[in-house]
Amino acid sequence: MNKKLLIFFVISFIAFNFFSCSSGLKSEEANKKPNILLIVADDLGYSDLGSFGSEIETPNIDAIAYEGIRFSKFYASPLCAPTRAMLLSGNDNHIAGMGSMFERTENFGYEKRLTNRVAIIPELLKTQNYHTYMAGKWHLGTDPEANPFNRGFDQSFVNLLGAGNHYNDKGLFAENRITPYTENGKPAKWKDGNYSTDFYTDKLIEFIDSNLDDDNPFFAFAAYTSPHWPLQVDLKYSQKYQGYYDDGYEKLKEKRFLNLKRIGMIPKDSEMPPNHEDIKSWDLLSDEEKKSEAKKMELYAGMVDNLDFNIGRLIKYLKKIGEYENTFIVFMSDNGAAPADLYNNPKYSEYIREYFNNDFDNMGNLNSFVSYGPQWAEASSAPFKFYKGLTTEGGVRAPMIITGPNINRENEIHHASLTLMDIAPTFYEMANINYPKTYNESELYPLKGNSILTYLSKKSNQIKESEFVFELEHNKKAMLIRGDWKITNITEPFNESNFKLYNLAHDQAEMNDVKSLNPEIYNELLKEWKKFSNEVHLDLE
Repeated sequence: MNKKLLIFFVISFIAFNFFSCSSGLKSEEANKKPNILLIVADDLGYSDLGSFGSEIETPNIDAIAYEGIRFSKFYASPLCAPTRAMLLSGNDNHIAGMGSMFERTENFGYEKRLTNRVAIIPELLKTQNYHTYMAGKWHLGTDPEANPFNRGFDQSFVNLLGAGNHYNDKGLFAENRITPYTENGKPAKWKDGNYSTDFYTDKLIEFIDSNLDDDNPFFAFAAYTSPHWPLQVDLKYSQKYQGYYDDGYEKLKEKRFLNLKRIGMIPKDSEMPPNHEDIKSWDLLSDEEKKSEAKKMELYAGMVDNLDFNIGRLIKYLKKIGEYENTFIVFMSDNGAAPADLYNNPKYSEYIREYFNNDFDNMGNLNSFVSYGPQWAEASSAPFKFYKGLTTEGGVRAPMIITGPNINRENEIHHASLTLMDIAPTFYEMANINYPKTYNESELYPLKGNSILTYLSKKSNQIKESEFVFELEHNKKAMLIRGDWKITNITEPFNESNFKLYNLAHDQAEMNDVKSLNPEIYNELLKEWKKFSNEVHLDLE
């Protein structure tokens, strides 16, 4: 063999092996399942992010929004626990066991814990070798069998209840004087001085870091308790908002409303609903009342600012370990803004006033119990009617952002409806999981949600059929949406005759009940409601 021929064979051999290896690496990368980071803020209002029209500084969350998609019509439930049940199960809250978060029975749908009628996200992702981690608020049962450690999470540090002091484990109510925490299923102590949002972020990073040596993907659930009351945060976050809210809640609501129009989150012809009749006009407040009210909102803004800082820490960490580009990120709030004013609520105020101090100079500290009330909640829920706890749009419409690998959309705002039950099916399709008919020898209810992966990848411009139906009931507050039509019932005691009909295409503010003008549509939606009521065994007595 002459020298030239030998050189040719050597070069060909090297080239063949190089391209074979490169092809193999690309194929391996293409087949690698994405990590999943699910971030849930607690009681964050619709307009509380910069990318949703807010004056609060949220650059890290906004960066995710501008890289991906914001959804203007994302529906959660009106309260914390049912949202978490529906989110993790892809099913109705009654089927998942959280028909009520206030009373517990063993009747179908009211067990007040996740039932074996559903399998949840971490349980099924583990079948595809995902590591599963959680830090934050659980609120889906205090029984050992309902603990996240026994529902698919490899590692978890959780508050079992719906709320807690952000700096220690001091209980917020007489019936729970110590907030119960568990780590990996075992009782855990809170170290005094740790701030909730900072600590939960530390924990998630610690959990992810523990398995970096293998090639398995992870599912991380950041279930933050911020900005849920009590409004507590370090001064460096709240002080930067001093003076921002001195014009009052009505002015803030108007500013947010106009900003949402300007950025295209709501239609240009949207109307702003009036405040609830119980809300006192800002102009009627004394100077001292105005000063105290403004500080409440400063504290709230500081908590959102700190939340954004910690989400920035997670993103920075993912980039540092080289996993950001392969991490599918979902950010959402669990319901509308919170109207509670527990310091002045007769049911809770005796205990709260004995153990907490809401003097002006102490507001925001670890021994204060500030909540900002319906007046600021309505500003945060702009441009919708009312707030958390109710099935009006202000209670169930929440901010939602998605970004990550295989999403062929950037800085888009999507205006069609989707629900929190669509998240789990989307994760399952990404991980090549077919939802089983049985799990742990229990028969499962079929998923109610649908994957939105074809929309995210731009293979389709539609998420759902235009006439899709979404039904919801919790604590005898009810709604049903079909396309642009919605029936809502927030009257107590519950009676079917109290449903009102709205056309959301023209009236997102739910100001005009058109039941008498559209009896056919109303009766069709009421039939859908009765069918749903029977399916999930509603107890409305």
